[in-house]
Amino acid sequence: MEKLAKVIWKLILILLIVVGVLFVVYFWNLDQKLMGWAYKQVNAMFDRKKVDLVF
Repeated sequence: MEKLAKVIWKLILILLIVVGVLFVVYFWNLDQKLMGWAYKQVNAMFDRKKVDLVF
């Protein structure tokens, strides 16, 4: 019975941590900030690339 209680406690703790992380990401809109940063990095890479002009 004690082992079952430990497993349940660990499961509840993990779920609380996951919910807490998701709340922080949602509250501070971190997903949009991360995607904005990623778009800037990708655009910086491809803006430097020379374009072959074929006529």
